[in-house]
Amino acid sequence: MAIASRVTKRALSTLAAAKLPEEAVAAAAAGEAIAATTAAAVPLASSAPSASSERTTKQVLQFEDTGRLFAGEPTSALLRTLAALQALSVGPLVDVATAALRWPAVAGSALGRAAARATAYRHFCAGETADEAAAVVRRLWRGGMGGILDYGIEDAEDGDSCDRNAAGFISAIDVAAALPPGSASVCIKITALCPIALLEKTSDLLRWQKKHPSFNLPWKTHSFPILSESSPLHLTASEPPALTAEEERELQLAHERLLAVCARCAEHGIPLLVDAEYATVQPAIDYFTFVGVLAFNDGAGTADGEQRTIVHGTIQAYLRDARDRLEAMVRSAERERVRLGLKVVRGAYLTRETRLAAALGVPSPVHGSIQETHDCYNGCAAFLLDRVRRGSASVMLATHNVESGQLAAARAQELGIPKGDRNLQFAQLMGMADGLSLSLRNAGFQVSKYLPYGPVEQIIPYLIRRAEENRGLLSASSFDRQLLRKELVRRVKTAVAGREWSELVEPCEGRVGSAVPVKVKLGQGRVEG
Repeated sequence: MAIASRVTKRALSTLAAAKLPEEAVAAAAAGEAIAATTAAAVPLASSAPSASSERTTKQVLQFEDTGRLFAGEPTSALLRTLAALQALSVGPLVDVATAALRWPAVAGSALGRAAARATAYRHFCAGETADEAAAVVRRLWRGGMGGILDYGIEDAEDGDSCDRNAAGFISAIDVAAALPPGSASVCIKITALCPIALLEKTSDLLRWQKKHPSFNLPWKTHSFPILSESSPLHLTASEPPALTAEEERELQLAHERLLAVCARCAEHGIPLLVDAEYATVQPAIDYFTFVGVLAFNDGAGTADGEQRTIVHGTIQAYLRDARDRLEAMVRSAERERVRLGLKVVRGAYLTRETRLAAALGVPSPVHGSIQETHDCYNGCAAFLLDRVRRGSASVMLATHNVESGQLAAARAQELGIPKGDRNLQFAQLMGMADGLSLSLRNAGFQVSKYLPYGPVEQIIPYLIRRAEENRGLLSASSFDRQLLRKELVRRVKTAVAGREWSELVEPCEGRVGSAVPVKVKLGQGRVEG
């Protein structure tokens, strides 16, 4: 594409029980901690689905038969997963561990890295290199699921680190391209491609232009709507200073890094997922993302099935403005005849957003209750599923919430979306919500696991978030722990029953054809013939 040719060489070269208790299912539905937003007009937006919808949903996703659910999963792997999730449910232990990892003297030490590697890192991460992560993708693919390669880097402070990060992302794309077709996608963060301070300033300018449409931004190119009247525009209380010439140059370099990453994905047909982040930088992230969407996505409404959606933005449903922004994006994409790619999540920065709003004395941008967030997520999912049916959107529903998974699966079935349609995928993090992933896979849906990789010290911020997410007995992992216990008990019972059956009939002394040729053991007693 012509726009990709503008990329500089600099950017490219440096780059347990018999039956699960119903309260456990309810707790899992309400307890998704991967995040902590609602318009109606879509049946799925309701928090109380109809009885007919519930019946359909129960037929789509099944959890009771854990033997089928975990078929092919080694018992040793189930035991390791249960042990890890059980340890993470011990709140005081997690508090001590995360406090230690936040201390540079521990996180930077060989002992601290070794401890993290042997515990949370092993459970939540796919390895230290892209090749190690690729091996996990191959294993998932053999089991009927895909993988999302996430080179786990956090905020960049300067252009040199942004160049290194871009090189890391491009390396991930090249690794994905060598994997079985359709098995892998790649996830990136704009905060790794553009210095944080510049993203914050750019976001301020975009918010100010939303409040004052005549305000001129000479560097701004065409993009989709990225803000609504319900967005937290109060984060920019006064007119921000314009970008300096040097800042405009750095902003252009950040564009070129992103376009280089998008172009490599387009070259190999690899879907690119752009993560959402916190409110102070999200407008700039959406601006960058949708410039990429306009350059590399096309084919809205086509019926030939050949076009692939390359660039996917992210909607965080815990934000009050999520539905307003989503509808504006979709309308704009349909006008432009561009297939919109979106990943839907609940959101991961609840504490940060709440603290910032409190410090500024302004309303929080996050919904006031978890149920409002659930309703918004389900409503956004239903709205986008209808666009998938029309052929105008490609959607990844990233959720650990059992109810959201059930509702979306049932809605997709009602709309007649083919199970193999690559424009509808579900996703969960590695090490979390495996029961939901496997159930969706068994129902025939496209499912991927999110696979962070990189050096342990680089991944520590991610590990801390995952550990806190699973902290406590009622954490997001409680439903998975119930499923794992049930399956392990079933396997033990099956093994014991098999041994008992092999000993059920014992040869005894006597001639063939005698009236009493055997002695039979039943349970703990013995009946002798």
